[in-house]
Amino acid sequence: MNDNQNLPRLIGTLSDVRAGKADYFARDKLSAINKYPVQGAVAVNYLGLVTDEQADRRHHGGHLKAVHQMPVTTYAKINAAFGMDVAIGTLGENLTVTTPDVPMQECNVCIGDVYRFGEDDASSVKLRVVQPRRPCFKINDQLGRYGVASFISQQGIAGWYFQVVQDGKLSAGLPVYLVARPYAFADLATLWQLANQTGKLPADVVERWLAIDCLEDTWQAMLAKKRAQ
Repeated sequence: MNDNQNLPRLIGTLSDVRAGKADYFARDKLSAINKYPVQGAVAVNYLGLVTDEQADRRHHGGHLKAVHQMPVTTYAKINAAFGMDVAIGTLGENLTVTTPDVPMQECNVCIGDVYRFGEDDASSVKLRVVQPRRPCFKINDQLGRYGVASFISQQGIAGWYFQVVQDGKLSAGLPVYLVARPYAFADLATLWQLANQTGKLPADVVERWLAIDCLEDTWQAMLAKKRAQ
C-alpha cells in the first residue's frame, strides 16, 4: 500500500537548521547534543550536515542517522509533563519544520517517507525516514531532570532519523515537500506502540513491517523477536 497520489505535497517550512561540535558534557563524557542555528546554507552529504559532529559514533551518526528532526510538539509535551520551559533546539535535533496547520509528528510521519527541502533542482536535499530516534540518558543530563528520556520513549515522541537520498544544501526558510510515501500504514506512532507493547505480536502484523526494506536493522530485529510463532 502506498499513498503517492497528490504528491509532491507542500508540508511546511524549514524554520531552523542546527549543527553542533563535540564538547565535554555531563559525567566527563563528550557530546554534541548542543546544536546551534546555522547561518546561511550548509552542505548535506550522505552522512548529514557537513558541519555537524557526533561524539558517540557507536550510537549516533552514520548514513542511517544522518539527520535528525524533532517535532515541535515534543517540547510542549515535555514542558507540560515536567513543569519545565525547554526551548526548541535543546535536544540535539538538526531540523525544525513549521507547518500552517497539522504539525509534523510521529502520527503522520511514516517509515519510507521521502521529503524534499527546497524546489526540485540540483541543490535541493531529499531525505528518507528510516527509523525513530531512541532517546538516551544524555537528554536527562541536558535538562537536569531524571525521567525525561524514559517519558519520551514511552510516549514515542523522540523524532526521527533521515537517510540522505539526494545531496544538496539546507537553509532556514526552504519549503518542505512530501514527495513519496510508499508505506502509508507505517507511521512512527504505530511503530512505537509495537515496540512498547509487552508480549508477542501477531505474525501478520510483524511480517508487514519486516517487508519494509528501508526500516533500520535494529528495529527490524526488535519486531522479529516479538513475532508470535
